[in-house]
Amino acid sequence: MKKNHTNFQPWEKSFDKILTPFEEFIHQETASGLILMVSAILAMFFANSFLLPYYEHILHTEIAISIAGFGELKHSLHHWINDGLMAFFFFIVGLEIKREVIVGELSDPKAAMMPIIAAIGGMLVPAVLFYFINSGTQAANGWGVPMATDIAFAVGVLVLLGSRIPKTVLTFLVGLAIVDDLGAVVVIALFYTEQIFINWLIVVACTLLILIVFNRMGIRKPLPYFIVGLIMWLAMLESGIHATLAGVLVALTIPVKPKFNHTLFVDNMSDILDHLKATQKKNTDDKNTCIIHDSKSRALLQTLENGIHSVESPLQRLEHSMHTPVAFIIIPLFALANAGIPVELGSLGQTLSHPVAMGVMAGLILGKLAGVAGITWLAIKLGIGKLPEGMTGHHLIGVGLLAGIGFTMSIFIAELGFANNAEHLLMAKTGVLFASIVAGTGGYFWLRLTSKTV
Repeated sequence: MKKNHTNFQPWEKSFDKILTPFEEFIHQETASGLILMVSAILAMFFANSFLLPYYEHILHTEIAISIAGFGELKHSLHHWINDGLMAFFFFIVGLEIKREVIVGELSDPKAAMMPIIAAIGGMLVPAVLFYFINSGTQAANGWGVPMATDIAFAVGVLVLLGSRIPKTVLTFLVGLAIVDDLGAVVVIALFYTEQIFINWLIVVACTLLILIVFNRMGIRKPLPYFIVGLIMWLAMLESGIHATLAGVLVALTIPVKPKFNHTLFVDNMSDILDHLKATQKKNTDDKNTCIIHDSKSRALLQTLENGIHSVESPLQRLEHSMHTPVAFIIIPLFALANAGIPVELGSLGQTLSHPVAMGVMAGLILGKLAGVAGITWLAIKLGIGKLPEGMTGHHLIGVGLLAGIGFTMSIFIAELGFANNAEHLLMAKTGVLFASIVAGTGGYFWLRLTSKTV
């Protein structure tokens, strides 16, 4: 029997399957949605068990950072998560928006027309519904809460349906969610800023100008962008505009063009691989020799790695490297810190009938469905556009329901809109939680019952 000289490890199976950037994005969003769900359940458990005092104590623990020449930043752990770590989440959002506009589902104006219309309808109708229910009260300021769609949860539910759903439906939902994120960023910047300090905004503008110069100069290393981005975040923190938006601005300045031409890369890498094959033939006596003992092969592999980094777009590389820690660490931490909602079964009916909770639920469940499916259907009837190939009206209704899953961004906006009103914040979070459950399960079963396995 022929002896197998291959050093095989289970993780090396990843080489057997080549994923496109979109497939990798979907895979990560699906896994992220599952972890996010577990984190939300844990937060609910902490908030409704004997662990509540410890849970609140940890969240309110103050952490101070001293910066020479700037002073001391002292905030609670909850504040650091929402204003600090979430800046990285918004950085990923900015990278995704830029990628989608340049090379993704939103790069073709004709193909992007319907997801954009669906997203706009899915933002406006929920906001109007919430405002109508809470008009004339202080709670009306929370109209932005039901506007957002949680892409991780929504994509995760859709992927669970597997071959029942055409790929075009998935791309439609992703395009819609990206536009939705962009809308949420604009809403936060324009409508959830209490007081603006012009001097700090000037510092923000200067840092943005520096980042743009970095881009135009062809600087592709991430460190300069990170350093200037940190200064921008500090200035944004003092400006009155929510500091996390610094992440979006930095992301929009990250270069898209790679350093080397793709054709040149292929030619050079072919030569390096030929050299590696030649080196391997010289080691026929011991094929299992670890490459660490072969200095020439190590040098060739290092050159190969450098070439890969040079031909990759900095935007693509950063999105790939940052998505995992954001999706699997930062967002779950956000859920742990913000989804802890005390639920008293005896007063649950009273809670859900509160105007704020009703406004959020009506917006996310009915408003998203009417805005996404209804406005898109109207646009089709008016001849503005048409659904992607393979996508039907049943799929559109399902997407409208799934768009009502507003977990991460909705809770984030609720924290801003009701920062000074604990009761309204609790009602808004409760509404987001219940609406997301109803929208998610409703969308799943609707699509499962109305779609056939392909």
